[in-house]
Amino acid sequence: MLLAIIIPYYKIAFFEATLQSLENQTNKRFKVYIGDDASPENPSDILKKYSDSFTFKYKRFAENLGGISLVQQWERCIDLIDDEEWLMILGDDDVLSENIVEEIYNNLVYLESEKINVVRFASLKVNASGDKISKVYLNPRFEKSTDFLFRKTRSSLSEYVFKAEKVIAINFKDFPLGWYSDILAMLEFSEFDTVLSINNAVVSVRISEQSISGSSNNLEFKSQAAFHFHYYLLRKKSHFFSGEQISQLFDRISQSYLNDKKNVKYFFMISSLYIYKFRWRQYIGFLKQIYFKLLKRQ
Repeated sequence: MLLAIIIPYYKIAFFEATLQSLENQTNKRFKVYIGDDASPENPSDILKKYSDSFTFKYKRFAENLGGISLVQQWERCIDLIDDEEWLMILGDDDVLSENIVEEIYNNLVYLESEKINVVRFASLKVNASGDKISKVYLNPRFEKSTDFLFRKTRSSLSEYVFKAEKVIAINFKDFPLGWYSDILAMLEFSEFDTVLSINNAVVSVRISEQSISGSSNNLEFKSQAAFHFHYYLLRKKSHFFSGEQISQLFDRISQSYLNDKKNVKYFFMISSLYIYKFRWRQYIGFLKQIYFKLLKRQ
């Protein structure tokens, strides 16, 4: 098999819809790896229904990791795969259009000849009932991954296919909730170079109270992830970005701090970045924003 579709499983509510979308694939040359994160909801009965629909391997882990680190759960699921060259990490509530796998094979020669490491599909947001709640998000056919970061769009892990050797060599970065971990993966696994987008196949990403994206009780963790993501890029990967892009990254991390100034450690981390990058004028502007916010409170 060329393609591994990895499902880190925990929630049963929409799991059958995910499996149904795999059964519906027009090209069945893939293998599914399901890593059960010690879920209290046993999927055995549902899995039996699809035992003849596609090849899959199911493993139940004794310890729940997703509650501590989603990235660690992803990584142990990745360890389940055999020798597939490409992998997709599919959410247990997301749905693939029937031509997703077919389009990977349709583009395979080009992927290999141009040494593309990351593929991205079009995406669509759906609600708990499966109803569309957004437009279809399309992407440029060829796009430098750094440019994507500054384009107004959206992203989720399920819509990417990665070269397996890059995932294994580089690994995901472990941000809170896995938030921004997918975007950094797209940047690093593509080596900050070209991503190929396939727009005639769509991943439906489910937004519900049970999903991290749809939940509103985890905003503090999302904010922390955003901070550490931008800090990592500025501290270690800034040479991949233009001067204007670096300025925008500084604006984003500064705004992240200004929206929640509880963490004094973040202030010193940002300050060290401004000084390290000789961004004195921008740093003075950052300090002025803090000063004026303090004045408003008085």
